[in-house]
Amino acid sequence: MSIRRQILTSLTLLLLIHPTDILAASCTPTPWDEIGPFYRPNAPLRNSIGRGYVLKGTVRSSADCSPIPNARIEFWQAGPDGRYDDAYRATIYSDKKGSYRLQTFPAVPYANRPPHIHILVDVKDFEGLVTQHYPKQGAKGAQLDLVLVPEGQGGGSEGGRADDLVRPRKGTR
Repeated sequence: MSIRRQILTSLTLLLLIHPTDILAASCTPTPWDEIGPFYRPNAPLRNSIGRGYVLKGTVRSSADCSPIPNARIEFWQAGPDGRYDDAYRATIYSDKKGSYRLQTFPAVPYANRPPHIHILVDVKDFEGLVTQHYPKQGAKGAQLDLVLVPEGQGGGSEGGRADDLVRPRKGTR
């Protein structure tokens, strides 16, 4: 048996014996990023705020990479003129497979900020997440999985319920 075949056989056996451990190791929580000064709660329920860029992915648990259905995901970004407005805000819910899809326009820079899309995720039994997506220049879309930490397993991260995330908290950046 060749060395390549031995390695593949060993890896296959390891995955069969410890699939959760192997898969969980590759499901790193999505990094926290600042909420910024332009967040407003209760963005309209819609999956499209423009054309030209599609952001999609799966909301997952960091514990085992399983999909999380019915997660509330809020998006907000600066408009083509570099200003924030209600027209550039949306709320969607992940489907039963944890998937989400937002159609928007390519993010634009403003002031000293690179193009970005703000994201807030909230779902029962998981720590809230606030992050930002920084699109690659010229891209027409991106795949972005949003990996959440189960409540009580955050080890002092900035996570919490979404209502708490919008207020300054001790120990946050």
